[in-house]
Amino acid sequence: MIRFLYLAALLLPLLGGAELPLFHFQSRKARCWYVFAILAAEAALVTGLLFLPGAELPLFAMTDTLSVRLRMDGVSKLFLAVASYGFLLSGIFAFRYTAQEGREDSFYAFFLLALGALVGMDLAANLITMYLFFELLTLLSMPLVLHERTKESIRAALKYLFYSVAGAFLALLCIFFLSRYCTSLEFIPGGSLDAEQVQGHETLLRIVVFLGVVGFGAKAGMYPLHGWLPTAHPVAPAPASAVLSAVITKAGVLAIVRVIYFCVGAQFLQGTWVQLAWLGLALLTVFMGSMMAYREQVFKKRLAYSSVSQISYVLTGLFLLTPTGVLGGLLHVVFHAMVKICLFLVAGSFICNTGKHRVEEYKGFGKSMPVTMWSFTLASLALIGIPPASGFVSKWYLALGALRSGLPVYRWLAPVVLLISALLTAGYLLPITIAGFFPGKEEKLPEKNDEGGPLMLVPILILGVGSVVLGLCAAPLTQALGSLAETFFG
Repeated sequence: MIRFLYLAALLLPLLGGAELPLFHFQSRKARCWYVFAILAAEAALVTGLLFLPGAELPLFAMTDTLSVRLRMDGVSKLFLAVASYGFLLSGIFAFRYTAQEGREDSFYAFFLLALGALVGMDLAANLITMYLFFELLTLLSMPLVLHERTKESIRAALKYLFYSVAGAFLALLCIFFLSRYCTSLEFIPGGSLDAEQVQGHETLLRIVVFLGVVGFGAKAGMYPLHGWLPTAHPVAPAPASAVLSAVITKAGVLAIVRVIYFCVGAQFLQGTWVQLAWLGLALLTVFMGSMMAYREQVFKKRLAYSSVSQISYVLTGLFLLTPTGVLGGLLHVVFHAMVKICLFLVAGSFICNTGKHRVEEYKGFGKSMPVTMWSFTLASLALIGIPPASGFVSKWYLALGALRSGLPVYRWLAPVVLLISALLTAGYLLPITIAGFFPGKEEKLPEKNDEGGPLMLVPILILGVGSVVLGLCAAPLTQALGSLAETFFG
């Protein structure tokens, strides 16, 4: 029964997306109901899987030693939930947004196909399966960037493809070496390095693992392979930007988790130059992304730079190689996904309802679009990390993990960089709220509108309010993810 649910969760969005153009929907309403049924059924399937024990499902064998298999563990459950719920809310929003975009068959087909590839990654039982779906995700999500078919979108899609493929080549090199030095490519908590095989080759293996994580980090927007994010988001439809930023980038995070904690093992990397270099890259990305977002005036591009910064919060926690740091990173996986989907949907609402793209044009929007602006404000407070919003909880554990790590320099540098980034985050988000609600007497207020109706407002409101409520009620999630983080160390 459990194996059947695995297969259903994988095939439902893949087949649903592949078959959508074949139906030749004449009615937008029928198409939207079709997509909603698949997204809702997928979310229901994933919800059921969260409460079931793990099992293994072999799909096929490529060779005698390389097989494609599915298996669910605690990491799978976390990333499955983020993907299915994130796509569901973004999809509901898209039903109103894409009415003026056109090419809806293409958009929804690849939207569902990308979700299917993510589910395959989340359920992967070994490195080969994960890499297969990782590459598939790049190919199936690129058309979401390409959707508008303009010169800018074509360039952005090609840049996304080139960065992703370059990162994937580095990752594949790492997998080749791990197949030689690990007892198995299966995901085993604590890693599966063969001590006898590794002896005398430690330096070589650490170099390769360093490059592999940098390669997977391209999908997560980590420096130096981060450049596709701020190029892709301004040209992609807002619902696509939401899942690209908040969910698809987490595929890179998932791959890094699997390589470090389920193949190599944290013990092999703790205190080495590899750990210090990763932390340096992650903290540089945190600061650089925040600074670029602070300087950017195009709203969606500002949010894209923000994602570059915020996802490296997660990577910072993972690279600390301690249970507390990992807990902070896993919490931020959830909180960042909720907040960033909300912010990109708000950007989509502004664009769809007013046609305005720049932050200086949003004066008075708190009067004309109060529900949207209040949701934006709540999500902004969470992203900044102001208590009791959700972002404060994850950043607390990230700072605590750094202070307890005992690493020279980084034990104090990481909290300082996170604090500076939080201040910059406040600097590029809160002025939008202030100008939205207090535009000044001399400003002409925009006309009040319906804010896109329920299809736009409901997802935005759920995410905005949820980003604060989840912080107030974070104890159960913190306890569950804390227990999961402990398993990473074998």
